[in-house]
Amino acid sequence: MLQKTNQARHPSGAALTLLASLVCSTVGSAHAQTDTSAEALPTVTVKATSPRVNQASITGFGDTPAWQLPMQAQTFSSTALKNNGVQRLSDLTSLDASISDSYNAQGYWDFLSVRGFTLDNAYNYRREGLPIIAETSIPLDNKDGIEVLKGTSGMQAGVSSPGGLVNYLVKRPTGHVRSATLAFTGGSSVLGAVDLSERFGVGQAFGLRLNAAYEHLDPNERYADGKRHLLALATDWRVNTSNLLEFEIERSRRQQASVPGFSLLGGTLPAANTINPDINLNHQPWAMPVVMEATTGTLRWTSQLNADWGLTTTYGIQQLYSDDRTVFPFGCGSSLASYCSDGTFDVYDYQSEAEKRISQALNIALQSKPIKVGGTAHALRLAALRTSQRTDLNSSAFNPLSGPGNISGEFGPYARNPLITTAQHIRHLKNTELSVSDAITLSDQWHAWLGLRHTQLHRYVALSTQSLAGKTAEQTFTTPWAALGYTFAPKRQVYASWGEGVESPNAPDTTPAFAAYANAGEPLPAQKSRQFEIGVKGQETEWGWALNAFQIHRPQAGTINTLPDPTYTLDGQAVHTGLEGQLQSHWGPWDLNASAMLLHAERQGSANAQLNGKQPVNVPDYTFKLSADYKVAMLQGLTLQGQLVHEGRRMVLEDNSISIPAWSRVDTGLRYVQGWRQQGALTWRLGIKNLFDTRAWREAPLQFNHAYLFPLARRTVTASVQADF
Repeated sequence: MLQKTNQARHPSGAALTLLASLVCSTVGSAHAQTDTSAEALPTVTVKATSPRVNQASITGFGDTPAWQLPMQAQTFSSTALKNNGVQRLSDLTSLDASISDSYNAQGYWDFLSVRGFTLDNAYNYRREGLPIIAETSIPLDNKDGIEVLKGTSGMQAGVSSPGGLVNYLVKRPTGHVRSATLAFTGGSSVLGAVDLSERFGVGQAFGLRLNAAYEHLDPNERYADGKRHLLALATDWRVNTSNLLEFEIERSRRQQASVPGFSLLGGTLPAANTINPDINLNHQPWAMPVVMEATTGTLRWTSQLNADWGLTTTYGIQQLYSDDRTVFPFGCGSSLASYCSDGTFDVYDYQSEAEKRISQALNIALQSKPIKVGGTAHALRLAALRTSQRTDLNSSAFNPLSGPGNISGEFGPYARNPLITTAQHIRHLKNTELSVSDAITLSDQWHAWLGLRHTQLHRYVALSTQSLAGKTAEQTFTTPWAALGYTFAPKRQVYASWGEGVESPNAPDTTPAFAAYANAGEPLPAQKSRQFEIGVKGQETEWGWALNAFQIHRPQAGTINTLPDPTYTLDGQAVHTGLEGQLQSHWGPWDLNASAMLLHAERQGSANAQLNGKQPVNVPDYTFKLSADYKVAMLQGLTLQGQLVHEGRRMVLEDNSISIPAWSRVDTGLRYVQGWRQQGALTWRLGIKNLFDTRAWREAPLQFNHAYLFPLARRTVTASVQADF
């Protein structure tokens, strides 16, 4: 592997070449428009959904207008993702104030926080509406959009963190599509992708869509080279006007070294401007990359039974294989929370080979159109969901190296310790969920929503070392949900909602296996979370808005008692009270999207009285996101883009004695769409993230009692050209 120097890297020559081509094309097009007739340029017709919609299919309320939904949900289309330079799920943090980072490292899978709660990668992610395991890299090349539902998800999921849900929408056959993209995605990374779709047969009954992508990964961070690829196929058969059969499958692989975070130095916060964000502390000659492979597919049958009732049956399967490897910094001797004051730290070798995760889900949903009963109308939905997950992990290497590391990233080389002795979890989960909901139209002004979900959980947990007997836990929950809305003016509604969800108190459902707990490896009981929300929404011709307040109660797990026999158990709750606001405007040549969140989050009821009333670690107390597009009238097809991301302070330690300060980042870019080859089009995109090269600590997650610090990535140039023909 070629080593990267300490010198600051500049945008790749290829990206600058593409920028020069864009400028030349722009000037050439302007000249052509001046010197030729309008007939010389072909008309470009683009049919696409709105880039951002405050509505999501994952809510389960069909085509209910966004302003009338008694909850906050948003869909980011594939066009919006491309225009905003979203390359992975964690990039959504720049688009919505309620979404923030929660341990997002280069070369690893993504973690999102919604309303201050980290979404559980085992429970809070959906693909085509079905539960999946998100402990992997999920490519976006074949995704038609990403939906985000905010708040308690008890109506949409039996077990999940109360922050919300993320749902991936797959690209389906839509007719004639021929699209190819060449992109420079930061540093010296290069991406090539194709998107092909066609319909054929009598009455175009059959559809086929193919997506393929390959990316050479060479980001600004040192020693983080890698590669990834994707091959995805989607087909459908319109059997008749009432029946549709759909099948899709994707295969992906990502291989890349991960980039761990920095930390406190001897219990003090280092200045972010003293740290080079390109430094990678995961470096030894024998260090190996993280490998994540995934095969995922769905089969769906949609049938319109009669004029009022429709039936949808969806089956999905996901098979994940991964090698999780890293050389990572962790503590300073007996002090686990931070590095040493001189910038040195203990170094560990973590190797977890041949991890296997399998998820299967079957969902049967019966949905009615509004049916009048007396003076009211009822839109009913009955559903049954069966989910199974298997996570089989082998014992791992979790071994200290023979010498210290340092924050320069250049240390050793040290000999690898190959011992495979650390126990890991084997988890087998089976959930059965029955749900019913009713969207009731009481009058022209009043609407109500009622729902009930019955969930049966079966969990089996064992250790890879077989040092403890396997444990089984079975629980049953019934969670209600209700909302009431009043339309006080045309397309303006005030609403209130209340609901419960089933909350797993920690991500693996179990006490950490490698820690010295008296109950190591044992499953913790699931608990109920609950949320109350009140809000007001409006939709005009040119703009839409929403303002809402919420309060969420979530059970917490933690360590009680003291050595030598500490216990990991349920320990109080987290209470998040917040105020959210959103504004979307289409005003002349301007498209504006603004969102803000004020959040008061605190721990309550802990056996450790010193934690009660404290702000949770790595949760910003306020956020503000603004993006603006301006269509240049003098040059048709040219759009200028700007984006502002601002986040408030985050606590680094549980006692709130140290925090990282608020920070702001400005991104900018442009895109230019020009006619090409009769009905085709070329779309040029140029983006600059962190325009002013701001230095700041982006987030401060606490992992296994160690405080990590992730720096804001420095100025990064991206560029792409998309050919539609």
